[in-house]
Amino acid sequence: MSTLTRPPRVAADSPVRRRTSRRRSGRKGAYKGVLFALPFLVGFLFTYVLPIAYAFGQSLHEKKSSGLGFGPTKVVYTGFSNYSAILSDGAFWSSMLRTLLFGLVQIAVMLGISLLLALLLDGVAARAVRLFRAGLLIPYVVPSVVSTLMWLFLYSPTISPIVDVAGRAGVHLSLFGGLNTYLSLGNLLTWQGIGFNMILISASLQALPRELYEAARLDGAREWRIAWSVKVPNITGILVLTGMFSLIGRLQLFAEPLLLRYVAPESISTDFTPMMEIFDKAFKTGNYQYAAAESLVLAVVTGILAFVFYRVTNRKMS
Repeated sequence: MSTLTRPPRVAADSPVRRRTSRRRSGRKGAYKGVLFALPFLVGFLFTYVLPIAYAFGQSLHEKKSSGLGFGPTKVVYTGFSNYSAILSDGAFWSSMLRTLLFGLVQIAVMLGISLLLALLLDGVAARAVRLFRAGLLIPYVVPSVVSTLMWLFLYSPTISPIVDVAGRAGVHLSLFGGLNTYLSLGNLLTWQGIGFNMILISASLQALPRELYEAARLDGAREWRIAWSVKVPNITGILVLTGMFSLIGRLQLFAEPLLLRYVAPESISTDFTPMMEIFDKAFKTGNYQYAAAESLVLAVVTGILAFVFYRVTNRKMS
């Protein structure tokens, strides 16, 4: 009579059991991670991926009309003809260059003031710091449309109290036209962004070890020397980050110049910024396909410029 051979028993703490348990727990963790990230993935798909795909599909078409332009129009596939037309579109590239040059100057001024305020607040008592932070953050909390309307009232040549006071003093003050247009818009954007950037820079300063300051004081360094030689070199990362975000925001500038155009249409044209050019093409001209191509080109150029800015500034400050 033959005896049946039983498979060898595996000990509970054997390597085989441990590997099997790790694989099972790894799969369960992966499933839980996917379920946890599922709402974000769905939102990202419907709010970013699908709109971009739809815009790309629209950019490959054009509106064509039959009968020498008098017949009905229909949308036909034309490939990359819109993109080739954008390459020779002087108005679009001029608006992008104008916005970029304006943004570089305005961002430098805004971050300089934010850095100065953060350095000043870093040496103030904690209770006073919280008070000043809250006050400087108010312009950022106010919606951009509301703040633009407020400054629109202050800039208006007919109802502005600033212009009225200057006129009573015998000074003819014009806040638009030529360089004044950029100064007025830059003042508005700087007023909006100082508080937010100051909060980020101030938080980075608070994270620095206080031993650095004590060592510098023992070496005889004054406060301004500590700020310039100790504090600023140790917060270059946040300066680069805020500069990059501000650059992206300037290339997407839209609401502020659009509203200011109602006061100074002769100074702010419909293609003053790339976003205004895209808006004009889509909703005034009705050329949605060309506007979709322009928006994608703007997104690509913005991404490239932000990447180059980040790499160059990081290399110089490292």
